[in-house]
Amino acid sequence: MAILTYSDEKRLFRGNQENFIDLIRTGEEKGVLVYVMTTSDFKLTGKSAVGFSYHFQTKSWKKELLPLPHVIYNRIPYRKFELLPEVQQIIQTCMKHGQIQFFNPAFFNKWTLFEWLNKSKETQEFIPTTQKLTTSDELEKLLQKHPSLYLKPIRGKAGKGIMKVSRVQDKSKSRRFQLSVQDKTKSHISRYTNVVQLWTQIQDMIGTQDYIMQQGITLSNYKQRPFDLRVLVQKNGLGEWNIAGVGARLAGKMSITTHVPRGGSIDDPAKLLGAGFGTLGTRKILRRAKRVALIIAKQIEKSSGTMLGEMSMDLGVDGNGQIWFFEANSKPMKFDEPHIRKKSLDNLILYCIHLSKISAKKPKAAGSVKKKASKSAPQKASR
Repeated sequence: MAILTYSDEKRLFRGNQENFIDLIRTGEEKGVLVYVMTTSDFKLTGKSAVGFSYHFQTKSWKKELLPLPHVIYNRIPYRKFELLPEVQQIIQTCMKHGQIQFFNPAFFNKWTLFEWLNKSKETQEFIPTTQKLTTSDELEKLLQKHPSLYLKPIRGKAGKGIMKVSRVQDKSKSRRFQLSVQDKTKSHISRYTNVVQLWTQIQDMIGTQDYIMQQGITLSNYKQRPFDLRVLVQKNGLGEWNIAGVGARLAGKMSITTHVPRGGSIDDPAKLLGAGFGTLGTRKILRRAKRVALIIAKQIEKSSGTMLGEMSMDLGVDGNGQIWFFEANSKPMKFDEPHIRKKSLDNLILYCIHLSKISAKKPKAAGSVKKKASKSAPQKASR
């Protein structure tokens, strides 16, 4: 198995090296050779490939000729790298290769995800009202329907660039709208008399970035701090979707998101849910969250028309115990919860063993799925 990442002039390669080392170790335990392949050394002709192997005795990386991989795991860490023409060419080569299996070919696009999930009756009910952020009129219309909205960059990551807009009623009745802008571990709040003023400020903040606006959900909270669930969904050794684990992220005191880089913290989902729903209610919610995550993962893969092996999901739980889908990430960051971490590494290696056994005819079948999926969403599936 080759872990594909982006080459770097200052260090050996981009990406989380600790994560790669853990995968190499887990591969060794299960009899799988795992190494890192960079975009600059990428070549799939002949019987060998150039890659970096890790030597545990010397705690060092060594660049060497290695056997061609049966499976390539895409861990190119940033969209800007993945979208480079030369990298796109590499990804296309991997996807079309008859003998080598390749999964998770691209980052997800937030808007496309919601389009895919809104097309299925099975997943529609878990989706907050979501629209592209285009004009001040559209923003005002949605604010009339919902007391608060979240504005999110379509290609955002780890909570960066998220804003919250709310309708407010101050004593003088002059400041009708509030804008909370997430900045590192806290948010900056400003108020506006009308939508025109609010819109001018939002445009200054977002520049040329594409954004979505989304119905604000009042999340369950623990000690007056909202939290959501982080679910890791992966394929196992049988090639079937399963839940590697469910974690929880508790928002920081001054934060509008639960993301850890934005002031959030890792916590126990049973403890957080238990405070509001009790032991029995917590069990029901966690069972439902797992079931919902599996349904959503299958719909995303089907709509994408590509082969996926893992994704993490942010799921919210409101005061009634209703599950809401907020986001999915095709390049999950490693979960710090030890039991989830171990399961995730095992799943990845076992899934790669499964893929290595698939015949060369399988990619052709996957290609036919892509064509079929593209009929329902021709302008989006290729993103």
